Amino acid sequence: MSDHAIGRDAPLGISGASVEEIVGSIRELIDHGMLRPGDSLPPMRALAETLGVNRNTASAAYRALVQANLAETRGRAGTVIVDPFAELDEEGFAQDTVLRDVGDGNPAPAFLPDPTSVRLSATVPHLYGEATVDPDLAEWATRWLAEDQPRPFALTVTAGAVDAIERLLAQALASGDAVALEDPCFLTSISTIRQNGYRAVPVQIDAAGMRPESLRDALESGVRAVVCTPRAHNPTGASLTAARAAELREVLAAYPQVLVIEDDHFALLARAPYATIIGAQQQRWALVRSMSKALGPDMRIALLASDPETAERLATRISGGITWVSHLIQRITHALLADPATQQRIQDASAFYAERNTVFQECLGAVGLSSTSRDGLNVWVDTQRNAGDVLTQLMRRGWIARDGASFGLQGEHHRALRLTVHDLAPEDMRRLADDLAAACETAAQPIPVRHGHTAP
Repeated sequence: MSDHAIGRDAPLGISGASVEEIVGSIRELIDHGMLRPGDSLPPMRALAETLGVNRNTASAAYRALVQANLAETRGRAGTVIVDPFAELDEEGFAQDTVLRDVGDGNPAPAFLPDPTSVRLSATVPHLYGEATVDPDLAEWATRWLAEDQPRPFALTVTAGAVDAIERLLAQALASGDAVALEDPCFLTSISTIRQNGYRAVPVQIDAAGMRPESLRDALESGVRAVVCTPRAHNPTGASLTAARAAELREVLAAYPQVLVIEDDHFALLARAPYATIIGAQQQRWALVRSMSKALGPDMRIALLASDPETAERLATRISGGITWVSHLIQRITHALLADPATQQRIQDASAFYAERNTVFQECLGAVGLSSTSRDGLNVWVDTQRNAGDVLTQLMRRGWIARDGASFGLQGEHHRALRLTVHDLAPEDMRRLADDLAAACETAAQPIPVRHGHTAP
């Protein structure tokens, strides 16, 4: 609890006998600067006892604050005040810095195809109210997705994976509902959950993906959706094994009504085989595959396979008169995916990322550090120190990276750094590894691992 946290004996206490009065009291404290972002609210039970109200009333008040984006629930850390206008961490280059950026999370531009390299056949203009999916892209995508998901599905095209996940959650959840997310988690998933007023429930992961016992705990707590990265997890590079996926399907079998979303963002480039947690009994499910890593972030398009009910609900949100994905972008996407030269470029990129990450891991090993990242664009490194201190020392040596805490849902992963190194020459990789080892040596003493909160 921070220095400004309000407890039951605090002179500037929370007042009220109803949900509206309690929320109004807390908002007034925020407006007057007596509660600031990062401050912890008292436990619901303690607040209920202090105010003489039912615990459900206190719980509803806190839920209303979360829905209003004034607070968030952080597990053992309790309910914490947040700044509703604070900028959330995003992928991309650091702004206004002369340091070498190894935290951007971007694909290598040299392997992104030129959209103007493919020819499009003539077509009539598309108008409002017409079909939202290009038929040629639909045929290609259905064939590709069916190779991994043989059960019947409907195809939807969205403006990228983030758009897909946001729409999927919106058609199934209400503000305040709980969503199970991997911890650590993809930055944009964290943003999506917070901006839409959902409650993130962390699921611990290891090198084989989500831990079954942690997923079971999340499901028992009442989550209504699960978002899972089956391979090339961002930030850790973890991929589900077939055995782990089977364990997770067994856990989910008892919760057939829960929406299960697989964010297979690296599908076109992944080295690990696809393993699914979507079992035959799952009533609501979706598999999302983005084009941004293979075709470029500016190709805002993702292919989405889902059960018919989910697809029907999505169709009302992606109609031909509202927010369909441009048919021009869809046609360019299909032309690229069907182009042999682009297919070869994607294969070359996949091998390149894997080889570059392996070389860097060897550099880490030479200086006494290690990483278990196996797939994807990034390397997740446990510094065994406070990563913020390590990052400061690393910046003094000319580098900027991503602090692992940015990807955490409960303030964990403060020992880790996420590095994007595929565009470094071998000599630069060796220098980065040397500088990282020196930064760890200069930083504070090792931080012990908390039981149950290690990551790959």
